[in-house]
Amino acid sequence: MGAGHQHQLYRAGDTLVHRLPPQCKLAAVAAFALVVVATPREWLWVFCLYAALLAGAAAVARVPPGFVLRRMAVEIPFVVFAVALPFIGLGERVSLLGVSLSAEGLWSAWNILAKATLGVAASVLLAATTEPRLMLLGAQRLRLPPLLVQIAMFMLRYMDVIVDEMRRMRVARESRGFTARDVRHIPVVAKSAGALFIRSYERGERVHLAMLSRGYSGSMPVIQDLSASSRQWLVAGMLPGVALVALLGTWGLA
Repeated sequence: MGAGHQHQLYRAGDTLVHRLPPQCKLAAVAAFALVVVATPREWLWVFCLYAALLAGAAAVARVPPGFVLRRMAVEIPFVVFAVALPFIGLGERVSLLGVSLSAEGLWSAWNILAKATLGVAASVLLAATTEPRLMLLGAQRLRLPPLLVQIAMFMLRYMDVIVDEMRRMRVARESRGFTARDVRHIPVVAKSAGALFIRSYERGERVHLAMLSRGYSGSMPVIQDLSASSRQWLVAGMLPGVALVALLGTWGLA
């Protein structure tokens, strides 16, 4: 499990953010998300400050805006749901460009979009500056259940293996003249899925036996030093720290 594993979300670099230990970045993003969620939806300027903090972190990490925006497509379902709220919401109605909209629905849509966008952007920056394998090791350093971390590690490690197996099976079907076009071909695809499951299960059994033969006792050895200094924790804490100061300061003035 010590081999490097690149992912399309990860952007290699040698910046201050990249060099931070993964547990520091995980804790910082989680704390930042909590601060964002706790912010009242009416405090618009505070959300603008949060966005500026993320933009500053992206600049320090040398992650281009286009890289972040392209990988925020996962937010589209939330956007669709938020856009529908002003039309289906109840309560007081307001007119916007001749269209009657719910005032409460507009606030709810803004609340979802603002907080979801900031959370997704922070997660994208975390993934862009931290290798997936190190992220899982960082989670282990934060005392997450070791078994769950190991399952995630194996899923990450063998995802490409399973995808490659699927590709070979598709090529084998197409080389025999099969192309799925309609519902009549569902049984063939279902049999392929069953065969893929059996092959994956058998591969997992072989991997487990190989690990036991090499002395596996329930925990994976960590061969990389992931200890974090006080300075590194301080640097990572700047993002949620400034956000929290802005939130508490605005709360005190409200």
